[in-house]
Amino acid sequence: MKKVLSILGIALVLTGCSIGNMDNTPTKKVETYLNNYQTLDSNVLSELDSLVDQEEMFDEDQKTTYRDIMKKHYQDLTYTIKEETVNGDKATVEAEIEVNDYTKVLKEAETYRTTNEDEFLDDEGMFDESMFNDYKLEELKDNKERVKYTIYFSLTKSGDEWVLDDLTETEQEKILGIYEY
Repeated sequence: MKKVLSILGIALVLTGCSIGNMDNTPTKKVETYLNNYQTLDSNVLSELDSLVDQEEMFDEDQKTTYRDIMKKHYQDLTYTIKEETVNGDKATVEAEIEVNDYTKVLKEAETYRTTNEDEFLDDEGMFDESMFNDYKLEELKDNKERVKYTIYFSLTKSGDEWVLDDLTETEQEKILGIYEY
């Protein structure tokens, strides 16, 4: 019995040591990165707030609505890790993500605007950008369409730590659901 407990104890110690190191793989770094979106990590929310605050076409109410839409979008993101390739201090992790298809929504909204311009005119008969923004935000909020994208995340080993390289604009657009396919 003591021998079995000793073996279990050694196994637990070895497993405990390797578990701490298991979080330092390219795949785990990408999973953590994507999970941060799903769980609305404080860094993700800070980045979202910065993005929304810079948006000049929205008024304050529209910014709040847009922020809420994007929070839900992030939480709805799903992913599957397909493959990890390590070559020395460089790695690539292939992931398939599924997000809300906002590209389609925005294209359809623009088409709707051009064929129904009278719906977005103010009292003086001028196009009202704010009215159109309200329409787009409502369409984004009601969207049920999803799209899948493949992203190849690049990582570099710095010392003993794998670090996710900066995402390209295309990769960011895929996560936001606005990549033009």
